[in-house]
Amino acid sequence: MHHKTFLLTALSLLMGAQAQAHVSLEQGEAVAGSYYKAVLRVGHGCDGAPTTQVTVTLPEGLRGAKPQPKEGWTLSIRKKALAQPYESHGKTIREDVSEISWTARDEAHYLQDGWYEEFVLRGGLPETAGPIWFKVHQRCTQGEWNWAELPTSGAGTAGLKSPAVRLMLKAPGGGEHTH
Repeated sequence: MHHKTFLLTALSLLMGAQAQAHVSLEQGEAVAGSYYKAVLRVGHGCDGAPTTQVTVTLPEGLRGAKPQPKEGWTLSIRKKALAQPYESHGKTIREDVSEISWTARDEAHYLQDGWYEEFVLRGGLPETAGPIWFKVHQRCTQGEWNWAELPTSGAGTAGLKSPAVRLMLKAPGGGEHTH
């Protein structure tokens, strides 16, 4: 029994270390059609160099995204025209947020390689269950990571060097709608 417990602990530590090698979400599952707070976790820089900018390309169908400001970082938002406008609080939305960037204002606010930070945004999720993907471009003082690789089929990211960040949408169960 002791040997089995040791192996499980070692395996979970290894998987935890591997998970820290990528950008990840605090909550990897959500209910389709609900509002969701995406907490993107960045656990390292670029081969030792500090991070100076994090840019998130939002999944198709994510509606009304709003970023959380971060002290010492400048926010910029890019919008694009929607192929399918939607109604929100009595207004027709014809363009929506497609990309959010946080850029460190100065060296004192760089995210050092040995540090951990979270970048937060909120928005309405698509109505259909299944995986959606956040593409994250991490720029550093030297080098960059483009966390944008998608699996050729399915939702697994095993074997991808720089996978996009997956959020798995579940079918609604209770029919609740919250903001």
